[in-house]
Amino acid sequence: MTNYLIKNGTVVRPDAEAPEAGETADVLVVDGKIAAIGPDLRPENPERIETVDATGKLVFPGVVDAHQHWGIYNPLAEDTLTESRASAQGGVTTALTYMRTGQYYLNKGGAYADFFPEVLDASAGRSYIDYAFHLAPMSKQHIGEIPDLASGQGVTSFKIFMFYGSHGLHGRSTSQSDFLMIPEDERYDIAHFEFVMRGVQRAREQYPELAEHISLSLHCETAEIMSAYTKLVEQEGTLSGLAAYSASRPQHSEGLAVTIASFLADETGLPNINLLHLSSAKALKAAMKMAAAFPHVNFRREVTIGHLLTDIDNVNGLGAKVNPPIRPREDVEALWEHLLAGDIDWVVSDHACCKDEVKFGEDRDDVFAAKSGFGGTEYLLPGLITEGTRRGLSLRRIAQLTASNPADRYGLPGKGRLTVGGDADIAIVDPARTWTVRAAESESTQEYTPFEGFELSAAVTDTFVRGNRVLTDGAVTGDPTGRYLARPY
Repeated sequence: MTNYLIKNGTVVRPDAEAPEAGETADVLVVDGKIAAIGPDLRPENPERIETVDATGKLVFPGVVDAHQHWGIYNPLAEDTLTESRASAQGGVTTALTYMRTGQYYLNKGGAYADFFPEVLDASAGRSYIDYAFHLAPMSKQHIGEIPDLASGQGVTSFKIFMFYGSHGLHGRSTSQSDFLMIPEDERYDIAHFEFVMRGVQRAREQYPELAEHISLSLHCETAEIMSAYTKLVEQEGTLSGLAAYSASRPQHSEGLAVTIASFLADETGLPNINLLHLSSAKALKAAMKMAAAFPHVNFRREVTIGHLLTDIDNVNGLGAKVNPPIRPREDVEALWEHLLAGDIDWVVSDHACCKDEVKFGEDRDDVFAAKSGFGGTEYLLPGLITEGTRRGLSLRRIAQLTASNPADRYGLPGKGRLTVGGDADIAIVDPARTWTVRAAESESTQEYTPFEGFELSAAVTDTFVRGNRVLTDGAVTGDPTGRYLARPY
């Protein structure tokens, strides 16, 4: 393994004791770990160390992108390779990717005891970055497996998709039993959500040494509201495109789901709740009210870079269809207001590579025929620096939102910070390089991007994963040396 001396960069550290604006310093990387941070470092054996000049650049902790979906539309082995390369382009050094039984992903049901080893086998040896998995308990059997998954497989985070019981992944659906692949006598409904929460809490009680890192994440949309509004939007026929899709999954559907989830967390005594990809003013209003109503619940609130940078009018095409939808500009501004107020805990990509031939229906202009989800991990850090600093977001806060906060919550205390003795997960960023987003320049196999043509004013130049240089001067380099991270790591 090559050792590195990163010279004269502005080192950005998320912790309070670090300088707010960063410090000009060197970072010494030895055997995959950070050996020293300080000005004018002089290692004992300089001939064995490669020097990287970071003058004028920012040295960030590697991004912990806590919300990706490898294998949802493409084979998992393929996505692990290509989408981890795209991640490295954006300074992402650890990805946490959602996985479940049912249609998409591996397209099978059954126990996680059988399913999850296949997931690990398919991804092993193919990633350029480190990675972990969140799992969704879809059936009663899965709930019983939660303690073993946490203690034996290093999976400490779980997920509920609140709309799956009676609404399809891409819109209205009548084939949910086929989609979910659960026993015929079971239902994926609010009662199941409650029992999942009780199962997660039992795991926390059974393994108190893991309890801090065991959490439950929720996709908060309400199926009944969305089904009714989808019908209304289609019948009225006055809206089209992303405006129609946003109206079909209205903002108050999110707020209602947040409220239901919060009451269930209180009822079940589960304190660690993550509210995923909140997209609207009403969703954040509900989230903040529930935090005040249940102060004993340790809520975390997530937004995506897609919902922060795009709206239904400025985005590039229907490739931006995603759940929850891209919203009107007033919702985007509300997200930024909450972000700047400190109400958001982390920012993610929700990266789900969906190739052109899969994404669009026969009528490419029909938003309801398109699949939901798109990639964007490669734009997460550059996009947040570009827009965030313009709005007054500090570099330290950006490091917290993209690295240390998700690392702490999801059982990765060895990640998310530039600290002596920690993993040398590093993203070097040129804050003065203006560039235009082009899908053709991404390592992702997705041929389009909703961010096409966006001008960003920060670019990741180099990425290191445990001291392995996987991005050099903007180009992916080396071999896929990423590891599966059993948590807590």
